Amino acid sequence: MDTQQISAPSRASSSGVVHVNIRLTDGYSIISNRLSQHRDLSLLAIGLGTHIQSLPAGRRIGIKVLAATFPESEAAIAAGLRELEQYGFLRRTRERVGGGRVATRTESYNHPEAAARRAVALGSGGRAAPAPLRTLKAAPAPEPAPVPESEPVPEPVREPEAAPVPAPEIVPVPEPEPLPVQAESVPPPRLVPPPTAPKPPPPALPGPCRPSEALYAAAADLLAGLRRTAPVFVLSEDDVRRLVPGAAAWLERGMRPDAVREVLTDDPPVPLRHPAKLLRHRLTALLPPPLPVAAPVVPLQTCEDCDRAFRSSVPGVCRGCGDARADGAEPLRLSA
Repeated sequence: MDTQQISAPSRASSSGVVHVNIRLTDGYSIISNRLSQHRDLSLLAIGLGTHIQSLPAGRRIGIKVLAATFPESEAAIAAGLRELEQYGFLRRTRERVGGGRVATRTESYNHPEAAARRAVALGSGGRAAPAPLRTLKAAPAPEPAPVPESEPVPEPVREPEAAPVPAPEIVPVPEPEPLPVQAESVPPPRLVPPPTAPKPPPPALPGPCRPSEALYAAAADLLAGLRRTAPVFVLSEDDVRRLVPGAAAWLERGMRPDAVREVLTDDPPVPLRHPAKLLRHRLTALLPPPLPVAAPVVPLQTCEDCDRAFRSSVPGVCRGCGDARADGAEPLRLSA
């Protein structure tokens, strides 16, 4: 008994075209590779020939009809049809029809070489011309000469009629069913506010926790003197008056005037159109945190009873002497 050999499937090629073919049962045409892989035809001519051979018999394929169907121009389509005629895939002849009109007859060939050989075979031996009939003259004698029998005229050999090519059956392609209309999805929320949305108010300008006239005077001098080191920061009196609380808050938090001046005037935009608005933004957005408060140091005290040192904010006795006083015992005194 033979054993069936099971071979592993071949690996797909890593380069080049890979055909994913599905068996077709309708809506297809058989096109010869002599047309689809022709080396001398342009891609436009190959596409036109493929389209023409896929059409049913009797369909109009004029230049204007093709130009109205495809995006190519009439000149390009005419050039492609001339290529097909040059290599035998198309033949166009003009024939007279009824009413004195002239129509163009178009023939499409899927195998030009075989069609040419068939035409040559039919033209050389397929049809024989009939021989001409001979006429006999009467004799001059009174008695008529016997008339010889005429030679038999050979019957013309009829050309074998080609079997009629059945017209390709047109299989109606079923129209695709319309896809169900889905309900319109709710658009996601808009993350960017529309241009007409009201803008939020700017943050409030900071101020000092413990304002004083000296602090406000130092802040005013700082703001008015910015133009000495940065000439573009020229402020009016109203601008200085509005910005004084913010500069005072910086000075209250331990910032030196030179450091505040450097932060406020560093790398301004060019050109600077509104120096007061830029200073307000920087005084608000770059405000440093307050300095941490240092823990208070409890001073040393001397015990009134034992002369020992202890830490307390007020003078008095140490803890041990305080307990002894509470119990009514004699205080402990150190010897001299």
